[in-house]
Parts: sequence; C-alpha cells; structure tokens
Amino acid sequence: MNDIKKFSVDCQQCSRLSSFLDKNRSIYEKYYNLPVPSFGPKGSNLLIVGLAPGLHGANRTGRPFTGDHAGVILYSTLYKFGFSSQPASTVFDHKLNLINCRITNAVRCVPPQNKPTSEEIHNCLSFLKEEILGLPKKNIILALGKIAHQSVVKSFEVQQSEYNFKHGNIHELGLDQYLIDSYHCSRYNTQTRRLTKEMFENVFSWIANQLAKF
Repeated sequence: MNDIKKFSVDCQQCSRLSSFLDKNRSIYEKYYNLPVPSFGPKGSNLLIVGLAPGLHGANRTGRPFTGDHAGVILYSTLYKFGFSSQPASTVFDHKLNLINCRITNAVRCVPPQNKPTSEEIHNCLSFLKEEILGLPKKNIILALGKIAHQSVVKSFEVQQSEYNFKHGNIHELGLDQYLIDSYHCSRYNTQTRRLTKEMFENVFSWIANQLAKF
C-alpha cells in the first residue's frame, strides 16, 4: 500500500528544493510536486533505495520510479522476479502492488538537474533511517547508485571506507542483513551500457535466491 498521504504537507527543510518545488507548481500545475513517499508494503524483506524523484517521473506521479525511463527498467525487472503485480508503472495506478518489496529514495524532493547537495542528502537521512528501522530482522537493501549506497551506510553509522560502492558488491550489515549495490537504472547508464539488462537482472537473481533462504 502506498503512503501517498504521508508527505502531503510541504517540507521546508531544504530551501533550495522547496523553491524548486514552488517553481514547478507554477509550471506543471498537474504534477504531484511534493516530497515523494515510499511505495510498497511496510515490513518487506527487500528495500530498494534510489537517488531522488525525477522531474517528469516521480515528481509528476507521486510514486517512486513511476513515469520515467528508470522506472520502465526497474518495474519490468521487479515483475520478472515476482516483486511486482504488474510489469510497468507509468501513472499512479492503485492496481499495481509490490510484493515483499518497498521502494524509497535517498532524497524525497526533486532536485534541480537531478543533483542534490550534500546538505539535502543529509536532511533526508532521518526518513531513510526510519525506513530501515521498519525492516524485519532479515532483510536486503538494494542501493541504486553511489549516493543511495552512501546514505544507507550512513544510516547504519558505520565507516564508509569499509563499504565501497561497486556494481554487484554485497555487504553484510548484520546477521541476515545485506546491502547490495547496483548502478542506477537511469537512461544515461543504460544507453551507455554502463548498466545492461543482464547486469541488473543478475543483481535481482542474487536477491531472489537470498530471500528464499530467509
């Protein structure tokens, strides 16, 4: 179930992001234009952490990875591995459900040029910590990109130097607690083939196999 109402009140922690949202409200009046909540059932064993809402994706629809190129790849892969009831999420559709999977972002508001500042990432860390605390004891966190990876590591309050980001890296965070890294499924990464379909599906294959052992 989506927590679409949770962040219905505008957040003012980051002045730059708040100003950007105000500007977008006047340009894109029908867009969601608010901090985007997490999507998927609480208590899921898999938590996926992205970077931030896309201007014409999640910022438009109010659902993470919905309505943009990255979402096309993510949701089709989720469906293939049994984590989603539908293979595509292009609009906010209440018929789509995630299965033992929850999606969030390191930064809840859309940033200019899709580049949040260090301060903005830090300001959103408390929301990510809340998500992680809500996970069951046995869990897997998938970090899509280096910023998501670093935010997860900071949430556990451990040394970044001991948890290097690299596509396919698997980090043990505790007993039956894992962090696995992937390049972000952005248009740039897939078009340049920095991230291929096979590479992305290999990550999910490991996740599915590991969850089956829990």
